[in-house]
Amino acid sequence: MPVGRRVAYWRGRRKLSQQVFADRLGRSKSWVDKIERGVRSLDKVSTLRDIAAVLRIDTAVLLGRDARPATTTARIEGVERIRAALSAYEMALGRPATRPAVPAGRVVRDVGHAWVQFQHARYPQVVDVLPGLLAGVQRVAADDHEASRPLLVEVYRLTASLLVKLGEVDLGWLAADRAMATGAGDPLLVAAATVQLGQVFRASGRARAAVSASLAAAYRIALLGPDDGGPGELSLCGALLVQAALGAARRGDDRATADLLDEAAGMAARVGEGHDHHRTAFGPTAVDLARTAAALDLGHAGEAVAWHEQATRRDAWQWLPLEHRAAHLVDAARAYLQADDPANAGRVLADADRMAPAEVRHRPAAREVLAQVARTPHAPATIVTLAAALGVT
Repeated sequence: MPVGRRVAYWRGRRKLSQQVFADRLGRSKSWVDKIERGVRSLDKVSTLRDIAAVLRIDTAVLLGRDARPATTTARIEGVERIRAALSAYEMALGRPATRPAVPAGRVVRDVGHAWVQFQHARYPQVVDVLPGLLAGVQRVAADDHEASRPLLVEVYRLTASLLVKLGEVDLGWLAADRAMATGAGDPLLVAAATVQLGQVFRASGRARAAVSASLAAAYRIALLGPDDGGPGELSLCGALLVQAALGAARRGDDRATADLLDEAAGMAARVGEGHDHHRTAFGPTAVDLARTAAALDLGHAGEAVAWHEQATRRDAWQWLPLEHRAAHLVDAARAYLQADDPANAGRVLADADRMAPAEVRHRPAAREVLAQVARTPHAPATIVTLAAALGVT
């Protein structure tokens, strides 16, 4: 229902004539009539709030909160299917497969495609395919476990990354732990899995564990000779240093955060821009985006905003995966809020929603930021409308 018709409906419910309603708003009867007929649009948040106050309803109700999509229910159901897939041990227990095994080559392609979907922030699609992927990879592993270890690590890493995004940290920990166990004995596989383990530890409030695990995996690669290592090894080592730095920032350790990020920046300079070795998207711009998140956790909002504005002006910003960029814009919105700049917070959050809607609409942490921005006095009407539609006001 258009907003104007909602205004007319609630005005009728409150038994107010157009003239009385207009008088209470300090407007003309003609203005009210045009609003209710849709001739004139309501594009100012302050006006919406004034109308809601006169009608004694929440702004969210005026904007149609009752019409929000059932994304939350779908997300919960999808997570339960992933939980069931992670709980299946048919292959290990020697139970017969309930369906024919998918050819290994097809499973490899499907896992790669799911990663691409994730990096394009198409989380509902990844939720849909992950249960089948987990079952398919486990069947492939039953035939040749050693050869399929890299594939198993890949699908468990993807599962952990997605679950952390959706706020299912404990289940994400299970997936990351599976990846670590599967990769045991191979330093590169363990390092790749530790990137997700670091994310899980930080999301669960275990910053010290994130630092410890990330550094242990990074220095294990370093012992292999990172000076002579290729861009893949450097990317993994650098990504782990970033995870450790973000963990240090959560602990309030300015010095360790700066040192680790500077070390990572040195490796990023050698890797260069525009690469995605081991699904890390590691490079100089990625490190500077991490500086934004770290400064934010350390309470340096102005510094976080400065790093954000510097990094996003580069051409290389556009080369990062959509998921990475949208997640950063959510962090930038938090930074602007802390810097008492709600207008720019709303702007970058709207950019994130245009770029990757699922990042804002399906990620609980982003929905929380959306609610905070929507409550500010000068929030853009698009943000208030979105918050109301999602039921997060």
